[in-house]
Amino acid sequence: MTGAVFSYALLAALATALLIAALTDLRARHIGNRLTAAVALAAPLWWLASGLTPQDMALQVALAGATLGVASLLFAIGQMGGGDVKLLSALALWFSPAPFLQMIILMAVLGGGASVAMAALNMTTGRSERFRDILAALAAFAWIWCAGAVLFALAFDRPIVSPSGAQALVTMVPAFWIIPVAGLAALIVVFIGLRHMMGRQKSRIEVPYGIAITTASLWVLGSVVLPTVRFAPLAT
Repeated sequence: MTGAVFSYALLAALATALLIAALTDLRARHIGNRLTAAVALAAPLWWLASGLTPQDMALQVALAGATLGVASLLFAIGQMGGGDVKLLSALALWFSPAPFLQMIILMAVLGGGASVAMAALNMTTGRSERFRDILAALAAFAWIWCAGAVLFALAFDRPIVSPSGAQALVTMVPAFWIIPVAGLAALIVVFIGLRHMMGRQKSRIEVPYGIAITTASLWVLGSVVLPTVRFAPLAT
């Protein structure tokens, strides 16, 4: 088996494991330890297939250790599930720092958008707080719209705000100071709306972060990792 074929097989196995993790997280809010262990234990095979040096391997282990530490803190404050922590740490063994950072950003955008959307649907409303309910709806819409804009920009390799659009915005406002003031006002509205939304939850919601991790990982695998493997036969 050539190096390229072996690499393809490993990536296919990783993609399959990620899809299984997303499915189990969606159905039972649980990611099995055996699945996570398999992802972690298969990482050294990926290192060998990728031709990593001992220093590169040590960097991957350090990246996984740092990920485990940060994710464990998020677990301690109730912002991430235990299965998500283990899966994310195992994936850190597969991705070099730059693609892993891209994956983390995508995961945060997807997970944040899903969290806000689920919280908006889970919120109780009342006539006595109609104004705050409207602010919460506006905050949810703004958050989800921004998440969608980031994903669109990443998917099509385009800037979130084009230079021409930014220049047009600057020329439209009568004074430049209006832009930061308007931005600050928007942030205050979003903060108030989200705070009200979180305080009016009908019940505690569990966001399936495994889906966000899987989607982000598959995205990076397809856009960053897979193209490098295509050139592997030239070096083997």
